[in-house]
Amino acid sequence: MFSLEGKSALVTGGSRGLGEGIARALAKAGADVAVNYNSSKGRALKVVEDLKAMGSDTIAVGADVTSQDDVKAMFDTVLDKYGKLDIFVNNAGTISQKDVFDSTIDDWNYIINTNLTSTFLCTKHAMEIMRKQGHGRIIVDASLTGQRGTEYGQVHYAASKGGQIALVKTLARVGTKYKVTVNAVAPGSIDSEMLDNFVTPEKKKELAKKFPLGFGTVEDVGAAVVYLASDEARYITGTTIDINGGMYMR
Repeated sequence: MFSLEGKSALVTGGSRGLGEGIARALAKAGADVAVNYNSSKGRALKVVEDLKAMGSDTIAVGADVTSQDDVKAMFDTVLDKYGKLDIFVNNAGTISQKDVFDSTIDDWNYIINTNLTSTFLCTKHAMEIMRKQGHGRIIVDASLTGQRGTEYGQVHYAASKGGQIALVKTLARVGTKYKVTVNAVAPGSIDSEMLDNFVTPEKKKELAKKFPLGFGTVEDVGAAVVYLASDEARYITGTTIDINGGMYMR
């Protein structure tokens, strides 16, 4: 059950943090995984080495996902390697600690471009490939903040994540014609590298208390992605799976 044997996958931002965890989960389920990175080539190569040890026919693919040319080259590389793309996980993104009062238009544009525009560029290419194939799975790593806002006023980040969820619903409608499912996962606070980079230890302790089940793990998110990528999830599209430890219930 939930086997991804014989499937090819691409994970953006797969060299670290949540993306790395997702790449490992896909490989563990049997997929061949292309690991995208931007500046972390060394880390990406280490992830590739580990995935190969798990039996995955994996490669590292460098690309700035905000660049149209880089995105095209990345997908071309994956097609040259595997001849198809069964699973695309849109994970690359960033966050900012600036709240609405401290944010400038440049801050806004940076976050929207990095998180939302890149999602458009990447999912567009994935949809084009999967339309020709007549099948595929697209999974977008969104966030709890796209549904209920952020704790500390980062309006640009919340807007980018809310935009991703809306994009998923629209692409899901398009994808039904081509047997392509499009879904999102919406993690809450996951104990990951990104959290440590942007939250002080004191604030981290404070934040953990707000989640009934405490912090989640990258494995929690990876398991949900594997499910959405599997044949068992063939009838699920346009949905967002909440992975937030009970912080937000719809």
